Amino acid sequence: MFTPLRIDPAKVLGEITAFQRKLAAGMESLRGLHEPDYANTPREVVYREDKLTIWHFKGTGKPTSKTPLLIVYALVNTVWMTDLQADRSLVRNLLEQGEDVYLIDWGYPDGADRWLTLDDYLNGYLDRCVDVVRERHSLEAINLLGICQGGAFSLCYTAMHPEKVKNLITMVTPVDFHTPDNMLSHWVQGLDVDLFVDTLGNIPAELMNWVYLTLKPVRLNQQKYISLVDIFDNRKELENFLRMERWIFDSPDQAGEAFREFIKDFYQGNKLVKGTLTIGGKPVDLGMVTQPVLNIFAEQDHLVPPDASRVLGKHVGTTDYTQLAFKGGHIGIYVSGRAQREVPPAIHQWLRSRD
Repeated sequence: MFTPLRIDPAKVLGEITAFQRKLAAGMESLRGLHEPDYANTPREVVYREDKLTIWHFKGTGKPTSKTPLLIVYALVNTVWMTDLQADRSLVRNLLEQGEDVYLIDWGYPDGADRWLTLDDYLNGYLDRCVDVVRERHSLEAINLLGICQGGAFSLCYTAMHPEKVKNLITMVTPVDFHTPDNMLSHWVQGLDVDLFVDTLGNIPAELMNWVYLTLKPVRLNQQKYISLVDIFDNRKELENFLRMERWIFDSPDQAGEAFREFIKDFYQGNKLVKGTLTIGGKPVDLGMVTQPVLNIFAEQDHLVPPDASRVLGKHVGTTDYTQLAFKGGHIGIYVSGRAQREVPPAIHQWLRSRD
């Protein structure tokens, strides 16, 4: 027998009325909102090449760190997750700690970039960016902070150009691409990437966004928009939500050839941990990374599972290896209140003890 539903009409009416009130308040708030901006920390251009820009950030005081820090972001999404808003900014907090911060903005590839390879990105663009910062400070080596795919790039770069890197920090960085809980890796194992790239050329940003959103379809495509009603009457929270949405969908296309190589060599071949990776004819041996390494990963990361990142300590050649587990997700490690309090100070103290 079925148990009859016990519905309180007065309670239902109250919930409907409250829902309508929030919708009305939300419509009023949306009418008065402009598109939320980001990337507001003062900065200057110090180098441009093709689509690429190096930004140098300005804090309220002079840096106390002796060695500048160059942030290497992923090619996917824009770099401004590192400077989303004043109270959610990895860059701003690093400046307040006394770091001298530079950032590589890869820009938006177009048809002219279709044939760019990983060699072009790492032994070309990234190497020249490192040289620019080194020359500005008259230093032989600088500090690198690589984020996600940018962390994998930084590991490869350091292995190939160890003399130019003093300290290396990796954040939510995939190292072992074949861990059992790596949903994205499982998805691409059966992908005919040659057919994919030969057909599309550059990989459209809209397609990449769709892939990431469908890894958690209910949470990222339905639940968050239903939950939006709960903040409709809170202008600040609504602005924060729209700012994040703008960043998510303000994504660059992926240069076709570099995408092909990254999927085949890293995701499908797992060559980084196997020791069989070459870039531009140069072997990439993580054992050559003998600099101090700080590896930061997120415990609830569904894009880069902790096991995919924490394995780094088994492969690098350094005897000075530190790892930091953060309670949060792939994005929360940059924008959550906990992240603002914990991550930049941890990075600064680690660097300070080695400066």
